[in-house]
Amino acid sequence: MQALAGVTIADFSRVLAGPYATMLLADLGATVVKVERPGTGDDTRAWGPPHAAGQATYFLGLNRNKRLVSLDLGDPEAWELASTADVVVENFRPGTMARHGLDYESLSAVNPRLVYCSITGFGPSSSLPGYDLLVQAVGGLMSVTGTPERPTKAGVALVDVITGLHAMAGILAALRHVSVTGQGQLVEVSLLSSLLSALVNQSAGYVMAGVVPTALGNAHPSVAPYAVFEARDRPLVLAVGNDKQFAALCSALDLPADPRFATNASRVANRDSLTSAINAKLRLADAAHWFTVLNAAGVPCGPINDVAEAVSLASSVGLSPVVSIDGLSHIANPISLSRTPAVYRSNPL
Repeated sequence: MQALAGVTIADFSRVLAGPYATMLLADLGATVVKVERPGTGDDTRAWGPPHAAGQATYFLGLNRNKRLVSLDLGDPEAWELASTADVVVENFRPGTMARHGLDYESLSAVNPRLVYCSITGFGPSSSLPGYDLLVQAVGGLMSVTGTPERPTKAGVALVDVITGLHAMAGILAALRHVSVTGQGQLVEVSLLSSLLSALVNQSAGYVMAGVVPTALGNAHPSVAPYAVFEARDRPLVLAVGNDKQFAALCSALDLPADPRFATNASRVANRDSLTSAINAKLRLADAAHWFTVLNAAGVPCGPINDVAEAVSLASSVGLSPVVSIDGLSHIANPISLSRTPAVYRSNPL
């Protein structure tokens, strides 16, 4: 028996944040019925290439383990599904579900145990469209990514992913509350709020100390050396988080003692000089050499892998990053449960 066996989720969400959350819940045993627009389906069905099994991999990678149905929001079957489910998930613009009687107030009146998760871009009072790139821009992420001259988005729709994880956490918390009290509730998450929370030290520095962060490329605003450096053949990341690791780095690179680098604060203050000194040493050998030498010395480091190399690395360290469903490969659910593990039952075909 899986952890969420017996939980039925009516998934009215589209694209990424909602479907990602419901897929992870489906992996853990929930019965997820995904409602798609008749004729066109989820937008991501058209978001290709690449394709596999005749479908866009974007869609396939977010919708396994779900039962797919085509319904208009006004169809009686949509009401029946939503009103009898344990969980409803939706990410339409505010007011859309209410126009069809599928809002939390209407559904909870007939099903007080209902957990209703509403995902928006900017909260329930705003009708601004919630696209990940837009939120990365207006929500501050692009201001601290890349360089001041060239703000850069993250290479994936990271805000959607983070929001999906927050939605999942809220749903699970609300289901726990139902199991204790019998009372459901409304769970609301937004892309903007999720991003501000995910900015962690950067947003904390502003609200606590009034410091507005700026982009530093691959450097860290509060830790050094914690950035991308230059080996002889390719870039190499060093993630030195404390003085002990820095001492090990100096020993491995034969860097002389320098009072400018005695503490983390002084290393941050003298970042450019420190970077130059480290690069001068690293350029003497290839990244593979330094990866072996520095890891043996206890210095966190590694090359910049592409996705294929990253999947290979996960396999080499004992993880199982890829699973197969009827011959189609998927990235595995990252949550490992010792008694009720994820199960991969069906492709979204």
